[in-house]
Amino acid sequence: MKILERIKRSLANQGDGVFVRAEFERFGSPAQVGRALRQLTQDGALVRLGVGVYAKAKPSVLSGRPIPARPLEVLAPEALKKLGIPVMPSRLAQDYNAGRSTQLPSGIVLNTGKRRIARRLSFNGKAVQYERA
Repeated sequence: MKILERIKRSLANQGDGVFVRAEFERFGSPAQVGRALRQLTQDGALVRLGVGVYAKAKPSVLSGRPIPARPLEVLAPEALKKLGIPVMPSRLAQDYNAGRSTQLPSGIVLNTGKRRIARRLSFNGKAVQYERA
């Protein structure tokens, strides 16, 4: 069975919406896995959110181009969790959820504690920002 087919089968069997490249290391060499992931991205089965971070895709209702199957607000904390980074809601989101504020937080901001994060996760111009508290 080809590596591309094995990765497709693995994606179909997993319920996760986001994948890290390290999850596919068992299928072959880094070059082979990279080619397979690039092919899946071109076919529209996956979308790339960042370096080594991919999400399941679906066609857009408006343009027909591939978009993530779930919103970036849901996928970003999953991706960071798989990378071993603990994530909490931002300070503004915590205030809104606790009823201390009536302003809805705009954008995607995640609290990473005291950890400094340089990884950029984005899709279609919408990027995740990190807050250190």
